[in-house]
Amino acid sequence: MALKFLSLGSGSSGNSYFLGTESYGVLFDAGLPCSQIKDGLNSHHIGLEQIMGLFVTHDHADHIKAVGALSSKYNIPVYATQPVLDGINSSFFVREKLDATSRRPIEKNTPIQIKDFSITAFNVPHDASDCVGYLVEYEQQKWVLATDVGLIDDEVGKHLKMANHLVIEANYDAEMLFSGNYPDVLKERITNGKGHLCNSDTANFLAANFSSHLRNIWLCHLSGENNRAELAYCTVREALDFRSINIENVNLVTLERAAPSKMYVLE
Repeated sequence: MALKFLSLGSGSSGNSYFLGTESYGVLFDAGLPCSQIKDGLNSHHIGLEQIMGLFVTHDHADHIKAVGALSSKYNIPVYATQPVLDGINSSFFVREKLDATSRRPIEKNTPIQIKDFSITAFNVPHDASDCVGYLVEYEQQKWVLATDVGLIDDEVGKHLKMANHLVIEANYDAEMLFSGNYPDVLKERITNGKGHLCNSDTANFLAANFSSHLRNIWLCHLSGENNRAELAYCTVREALDFRSINIENVNLVTLERAAPSKMYVLE
C-alpha cells in the first residue's frame, strides 16, 4: 500500500501531521482543535478509528492541546517519552488529561512497531521538558519529522540524512527576527540553540548534505511574525542552486501554518 502524508497545520497556532496507508495511520502532535483534526482527516476519507497511535514531539501547547481529547474520545494511545507524558498532564492547555491506559512511554532510539510502521524517536534540542523527532520506516521508505529544533547537532543530522521524505523546521528569517518587535529575551530564546531553526541554517544543512535518495522536503513550523513562505522556500532553493544541486525529482514545499496541505502520496 502507498504511504501518504498530510499536514493538518504547521505553525505556532497549532501543529499536527498524519502519516498512513489506505487502511491505517498515525498522528504526530495534536496542537489543533480536535474538530479541526477530525475534519481535516475526514476530508480525505480518514476516520479517527483508523488512527493507531498519536506520537508527541514535546509538551508545548501548540503541539499538545488536543492530545487528551483525541485520546479519550477516540481511544487513541499516546506515545511520548515519560517527561513529555508528564508535561502533557501538568499542562494548563490540556483540559482532558491522559489516563494510565492511554499513556505509552517510549525510549529514544528504541523502535516502536505499529502494524507495518517502525517508529523511532530521537533527541532534538529544544526548551521543553523533553523533545524528540521521529523516524518512520515503512517498506523501503524513511520519513523523518524534525520540528522545533534548536540546532542540527550530530544526532538530529544523522536522522535527517536518512530521510527519503523530510519534514524539517524553517521557523524564522534572521533579518526579520532581529529587526522585528520581539523583546530581546524572546529573540535570545529563539536563537540560543534550544529554540528554533532559521531558514538559512535549514538551507545550508540541506545543501551540504543533499542525497539522491531524498524525494520530498516539507518546510514546517514557519513563524507568522518572522518568516514568509516564499522567503523560506527561496532561501532553501538558492542554497541548493548555489551548489548546483538538481532538485528536478525533489518536491520542495512550505507547509501552511493554519490550513491543511494536500495529501501527498509518497514514492
